[in-house]
Amino acid sequence: MTSSTTFQPVLERIAEEIERTPGRGRPADYIPALAARDPRSFGMAVAEPDGTVYGVGDWRRPFSAQSITKVFTLALGLAREGDALWEHVGREPSGNPFNSLVQLEYENGIPRNPFINAGALVVTDRLHTRTGDASGELLEFLRAESGNTELTFDEEVAASETAHGDRNAALGHFMASYGNIDNPVPVLLDQYFRQCSIAASCADLALATTFLARHGIRADGTRLLTRSQAKQINAIMLTCGTYDAAGDFAYRVGLPGKSGVGGGIIAVVPGRCTLCVWSPGLDERGNSVAGVAALDRFTTLTGLSVF
Repeated sequence: MTSSTTFQPVLERIAEEIERTPGRGRPADYIPALAARDPRSFGMAVAEPDGTVYGVGDWRRPFSAQSITKVFTLALGLAREGDALWEHVGREPSGNPFNSLVQLEYENGIPRNPFINAGALVVTDRLHTRTGDASGELLEFLRAESGNTELTFDEEVAASETAHGDRNAALGHFMASYGNIDNPVPVLLDQYFRQCSIAASCADLALATTFLARHGIRADGTRLLTRSQAKQINAIMLTCGTYDAAGDFAYRVGLPGKSGVGGGIIAVVPGRCTLCVWSPGLDERGNSVAGVAALDRFTTLTGLSVF
């Protein structure tokens, strides 16, 4: 790809191909507030490091960011405490479902990585200890980086997750029994569910992710992460960002990415651009069927990849 002006035609071609594709998976029915989403909805945005953004389909329609927010909470946590964070959470792929208790017991309450639910709970817990309001800190960061001051929590989704959050509560209490959680578990769960409930569009999330394409530099030019820390987050996204399908995602897409069960996926081409794609129909591992296919086509059509 020689010119950024070719991003828009590429997105339009991808949208046309996706529209003709049968079988889009099923929305996340275990969160009732997400179950009614139309699996054929589709949006995709590409943001360049200078803030230029291109989009197609439902690219400005807000959706539930869910686990995509774990990337930003990790960045905020890593910026505050550096390598000390890794004493409490690992950096290895899990190979197990994202809400597994079994692995946590084998590893003495230290989650395998920051993107499975247990790991994200630890990161949110530590950020909450340092800020007094982890979800509020995250929301302000996303508003600043996306330029959208209207971003907010979806209270219906947060309440829905709280009502069906027994597994996450079990993970929190289990890690607390090993001394790996600082805050009262109910406080932590409230923060975590609010974090996951943030509603944002493909445009918002593509723009908010550009600090990783800029090697740690925020939209206002200040540095959030060292270049090395930005590289670390991109590496963990590549190896752990799509639950236990990370190997297949790396094989097909070849970019650091992070999915959420709301149907969104963000991806990073370091130094070049960031992407967000949304389609709420999921595969059996919790990743957007059309989203993965669209990112696969993007890297194929543009030749942009980390490999």
